Amino acid sequence: MGLGPSLSIRQSQQLVLTPQLQQAIKLLQLSNLELDAFIAEELSKNPLLEARPEEPEEQPADDFVADENDGDEAPDDPGADDLITGQADDDRPLDMDWQAEALETDSFSDVVTSAGGEEGFDFERVQYSAGSLAEHLVDQLHGLSGPVGDLARIIAETLEETGYLTVTVDQIGELSGAPEQLVEQALEAVQGLDPPGVAARSLAECLALQAKAADRYDPAMARLIDNLELLSKGRTADLKRICGVDDEDLADMIRELRAYDPKPGCRFSRQASEDVTPDVFVRQTRGGFAVELNQATLPRLLVNRRYYQELKSGPQDRQSRAWLSECLQSANWLMKALDQRARTIVKVVSEIVKSQQGFFERGVAAMKPMTLREVAEAIGMHESTVSRVTSNKYLLCDRGLYELKYFFGSGVASAEGEGAAAEAVKAAIKEVIDAETEILSDDAIAALLKQRGFDLARRTVVKYREAMGIGSSIQRRRLRKIAG
Repeated sequence: MGLGPSLSIRQSQQLVLTPQLQQAIKLLQLSNLELDAFIAEELSKNPLLEARPEEPEEQPADDFVADENDGDEAPDDPGADDLITGQADDDRPLDMDWQAEALETDSFSDVVTSAGGEEGFDFERVQYSAGSLAEHLVDQLHGLSGPVGDLARIIAETLEETGYLTVTVDQIGELSGAPEQLVEQALEAVQGLDPPGVAARSLAECLALQAKAADRYDPAMARLIDNLELLSKGRTADLKRICGVDDEDLADMIRELRAYDPKPGCRFSRQASEDVTPDVFVRQTRGGFAVELNQATLPRLLVNRRYYQELKSGPQDRQSRAWLSECLQSANWLMKALDQRARTIVKVVSEIVKSQQGFFERGVAAMKPMTLREVAEAIGMHESTVSRVTSNKYLLCDRGLYELKYFFGSGVASAEGEGAAAEAVKAAIKEVIDAETEILSDDAIAALLKQRGFDLARRTVVKYREAMGIGSSIQRRRLRKIAG
């Protein structure tokens, strides 16, 4: 067979993601607040898109609620004259829960927003807070000037987020060119700032600084802080001998020590904390659980077709007509993608509520194991779509605010046969440990949970216990002895 150029025909199939489809996939994984930023960018690029003004909505179209027979239509609202004369056809008691009644007809976000106007804003609760630990410390150094003040500001900006100083005095002096004596003075100035214990170089120094600030740093407390290793091992007899105190005094000193903050800088964040805004509301109604998107954070858009007709009827060249047609197509596709996103989110969350109904009724102890694949198969979607929908989104219900990913996870076998979610198992283990009068071993905890219907092995108890940060039976017994 000769070698040479030739022409051939080959037939193949491949999946091509169009820009519109890529945009729809991107919208799915955005939270409501992220979507708002995305829409703002689109509004600046597309002249045919227009932000729709806020207006009251009669009833959300994307609600999922159990079938409910309301009977005949409600009568017209009574007029002002009927209310004044007391002839209004309303025999409801004056002490009824008006917010619960309003939820039967209005959206949850509307009721919560209107209820917030009953009480004026308390301006006394507004307090200044520095954005980071360094800023908080530097604000307290305004009265300190000269070389010591400059070194103190350098030290404040060098601290770790926990509040500890990991750079030695020699290194600070070498980098700044200042003598060691000035660096020590600056360090002492920073250690005297709020919060107590900041700029410490070890845990013992951190606790000692807090004890000095509380005027509790006597010789006995100093010896106790110098022997933290013995305290961690529960060797109270040795500590009483070293500190020269009795059982009662040692217990008071340990109690005082445990009240101190081992990481005083952690209360300050280098990044501004962001309030989590729920994307979905789940509320219980007379007919079941209703799922509703948080309309307050959703962008309201419309396509300005009148402006499109005005531009189209004006003088245009071929390039302008193509650009205008592209803008209209992009705007229409975005509106469809937003509508599809809303319906998909409600569909996924509705299935989560249906599968985890026990959680919404009885709490975390009734959670069941659930996977993305199970939800995807139930609603007829791909698993990757469910994963995108549940990313970076939060659900608000009567039991609190939860990330949608919280409801997914593996579990263990239970007596009911459906299994129990990992969160339910953790809650059961914590409940047993919190209620123990005598310290229980992991085998004993597994036996007690088996009586409750959880089929757990000892190693499973150990895994979940360690995941919650709960110590072993030896550690818990030692801590109880210390608290004694």
